[in-house]
Amino acid sequence: MTNDQLPITIYQDEFLLAVNKPAGLPTLPDGYNRAAPCLIDLLKQQVGRVWVVHRLDRDTSGVIVLARTAEVHRALNIAFDAREVHKVYHAIVRGVPEWDEHLIDLPLRPDGDRRHRTVIDRAYGKPAVTRARVLERFAQHTLIEARPETGRTHQIRSHLAALDLPLAGDVLYGGQDVASLIQRTALHAHSIEFTHPVTRESVQLSAPYPEDFVLTLAQLRGQ
Repeated sequence: MTNDQLPITIYQDEFLLAVNKPAGLPTLPDGYNRAAPCLIDLLKQQVGRVWVVHRLDRDTSGVIVLARTAEVHRALNIAFDAREVHKVYHAIVRGVPEWDEHLIDLPLRPDGDRRHRTVIDRAYGKPAVTRARVLERFAQHTLIEARPETGRTHQIRSHLAALDLPLAGDVLYGGQDVASLIQRTALHAHSIEFTHPVTRESVQLSAPYPEDFVLTLAQLRGQ
């Protein structure tokens, strides 16, 4: 594993750890290959045991927060359940919407088809809300800010695909795109904001774009 494939620490104290997770690194061990690298195992070697509060998909880069004690883990889980943690993602999508801001309120059901995708299901899906905002338009693509108000599996990917705006590089949800330099789902966890469960201070953290995201935007701006 090269240096650009290792997580970079963004914030650390005796209760919390936040890192910029690289794309291609799963949060938890692979059920089929326990020896494969994963974020939790790498961090355990560096700082000792950590508890997962929320996950990022293997191909998603960006900020992820972990607890360093069981008590903090419980407190953060409560905060997430109460929607007191605010996350912001940046996504490069295929397509150019006419709207500048859009509230996506579509119920989702995980593992809803033969390809194990999260699907829109108005009858049996769970409530899911994402606020989307255009950050930059290109010839055939758009940089979008997505603020999920719920935490469903593949929520942003499924919601944007439902608007005919699949993420670039997202083969599972229809975002194949040979014009893009990016070779993975173009989704980056840009920032997160929450109240520190011990100090009660406001914590605001952000993660810079990785190189493949930066190069893809540069390519799109040059078209």
